[in-house]
Amino acid sequence: MIGSRLLGSGSALPRRVVTNDELAARVDTSDEWIVERTGIRQRYIAGEGETTATLATDAARAALADCGLEPADIDIIVLATATPDNTFPATATKVQHALGCNGGIAFDVAAVCSGFLYALCVADSMLCTGMGRRALVIGAETFSRILDWSDRTTCVLFGDGAGAVVLEAPGEASEGDKAPGVLATRLHADGASHDLLYVDGGPSTTQTVGHLRMKGREVFRHAVVNLSDVLKEVLEEAKVSAEDIDWVVPHQANARILDATAKKLGIPREKVIVTVHEHANTSAASVPLAFDTARRDGRIKPGDLVMFEAMGGGFTWGASLVRL
Repeated sequence: MIGSRLLGSGSALPRRVVTNDELAARVDTSDEWIVERTGIRQRYIAGEGETTATLATDAARAALADCGLEPADIDIIVLATATPDNTFPATATKVQHALGCNGGIAFDVAAVCSGFLYALCVADSMLCTGMGRRALVIGAETFSRILDWSDRTTCVLFGDGAGAVVLEAPGEASEGDKAPGVLATRLHADGASHDLLYVDGGPSTTQTVGHLRMKGREVFRHAVVNLSDVLKEVLEEAKVSAEDIDWVVPHQANARILDATAKKLGIPREKVIVTVHEHANTSAASVPLAFDTARRDGRIKPGDLVMFEAMGGGFTWGASLVRL
């Protein structure tokens, strides 16, 4: 069974660009050190008046415009974020109100960098079971608000932004193997790895927001193994080979992880969408932001077979194969 169709996409970035050289003036680092280890050259940082909700709303509006729809056409909003505007209500409800489509379903999903894939799967499942006709799936973050700016090992890695896609419930079954839609998704989690990538605060534990903490080497090792394994699972379920994939849109965490994962699966580097140099790691926004970038510059086209994949703190990880 082919799942929901992906109709369009949109993205949004804060106004301010922060280069590696600007960070080097604040912490003990350098452009050369950051680029060599991560591939990152700059990132966007939210300023006054810019929040996860405002970025998500702008990305949602862009996605709606991309497919010629109005907010009233949306029945479900699923927003993936680890940096909500408030503990509650869900940031998705703020986006819903800003768009002017109140009354439908709107909620947040928390799966960190894998959040967009979790949100995509949830929205697809809801549409396939008749809970609505169309859904906005959004990944949006303001990670700059939870960074320890004195920790050079983490503050150089992250940025802010948002990406969104519009899904439409599948129609009548179509003939052939080229029909557009979500073909296969696999999601995983492993709470035993909590201490490798986490935030050291929360309402129930410290009554603070806290800061991001990470053990980079261990995360790298887990990422390459977990991502290659889940990609194989999705390929097997969809009954396609790695050679059939037109594009891989990975979570933009680190250029080394992207290269190592592609090499492990035998996927040519030129088939991997890379935006980490421009956006850094935008967590749940990473995959939809990279996807929208590649659609708008003409690389990803209708009919392409696209693999999304991501891994985040906790750990969570997953992959989804979509025919456009």
